[in-house]
Amino acid sequence: MVADNDIVVRTVQLTKTFRDFWLRERITAVRDLNLDIASGTVYGLLGPNGSGKSTTLKIILGLMFPTRGLVRVFGRPATEVGIKGRIGFLPEESYLYPFLDAYETLDYYGRLFHQPRRQRRGRIEMLLDMVGLRGSAHRRIGEYSKGMQRRIGMAQALINDPELLILDEPTAGMDPMAARQFKDLIHELSRRGKTVILSSHLLADMEDVCDRVGILYAGQLRAEGTLDSLLVRRGLTTITTESLDDQTAGQIRSILSERNKQVFSIDAPKDKLEALFLRIVREAQARRERPAQAVGTGEVAEFLRAGPEQKTRKVIEELLAGRQPPAPPSPAAEPKRDVLSPPPRRFRPIAAS
Repeated sequence: MVADNDIVVRTVQLTKTFRDFWLRERITAVRDLNLDIASGTVYGLLGPNGSGKSTTLKIILGLMFPTRGLVRVFGRPATEVGIKGRIGFLPEESYLYPFLDAYETLDYYGRLFHQPRRQRRGRIEMLLDMVGLRGSAHRRIGEYSKGMQRRIGMAQALINDPELLILDEPTAGMDPMAARQFKDLIHELSRRGKTVILSSHLLADMEDVCDRVGILYAGQLRAEGTLDSLLVRRGLTTITTESLDDQTAGQIRSILSERNKQVFSIDAPKDKLEALFLRIVREAQARRERPAQAVGTGEVAEFLRAGPEQKTRKVIEELLAGRQPPAPPSPAAEPKRDVLSPPPRRFRPIAAS
C-alpha cells in the first residue's frame, strides 16, 4: 500500500464527456478512471486510438477540465499554475519553432522557467550532449528529421529538471538503437527519483521500461498493475533446466534427480504484453463496445536531480569536509539586457554644415 504523500498523480472516478452545441452528450472519452501513480514509478498507459489516453494526459496536465471526478497532481488541483514548474511534457507531435536552432530552442524554454543565464547555458550544454545533438546544435529545427526532433523535444521537457515527466510516444520516428538509448534514459531518470507517465503504441517499448501499466479501451480502465502480475498465465508452470534429450524430457523429475540435472527455476510462464493487450481489446469488442473517435546519446545531465537519499548524502559529505553546499545562482546575476534583444543603436552626431 502506497502512502498518500508518495502519490504524485491521483484520479478518482475521472470522467470526461464531450457535448455538442446543444449540450447533448456526444461521446464519453474517459469513464470513471481511478489511478494512483507513485513517486519514482514509470507508468504506462496503453490503448488503441480513441481509447482516452490523450484526454487523460491533457486532464493531468491541466489543459482540459473533467466533466466529473477528481484529479490531483502533487496533492494539488491539476489546473494550479504553481505545479507547472515541476512537470515536463513531450507531446506526440514536437511543436517546436522551425526557425530556431537547438540551442535557441532550449534557451527559450529555460527563459520560460525564469532560469538565470549561467544556469541556462550549463543545462543546455549538458542536455545537448545527453540527447546526442551537440554537432547539430546550430541547425534549424525545421531541418531536423523526426527522430532528431524527438531528441530535442526530450531535452526541452527536461530543461526545468521536472519531478513528473509525461511522454507521449517518445520513440516515434526513431531507429531501434536511438529508441533503446531513450529507454535507458527513462530507466536512469526513474532511478534518480523522477516519476514518468508514458503513453505509447509500441508495446515492446512499454514492456521494457514500465513498472506498472494501465490498459484503456473505450475510455475505461480494463486492466492495471505490475507487468509481473498482469503477464503471468495462471494454471501453467514452467520448469527451466539444463538442455535435455527427448528421453530425459519424458520423465522430468525422476530423470533429473537420477542424472543430477539442476532445476534453475519453477515459475508460472508469462504472457507477452502484446498478447494480453490484444486479448483485452478482443474481449471488449466481443461485447460490442466501441472506442471514441542522429548520433548516440551521452551521459545523463548532472543537473537532473538524484533521489532524496543521494542528495542528503552529498550535503552531509560536504559539511563533514568543511565545505558549505554551493548556493543557488542569484537572480541578480541575470544580465539586464536580454540576450536575444538587438544591441542598442549608436547614432553619430551630424556635423554642422
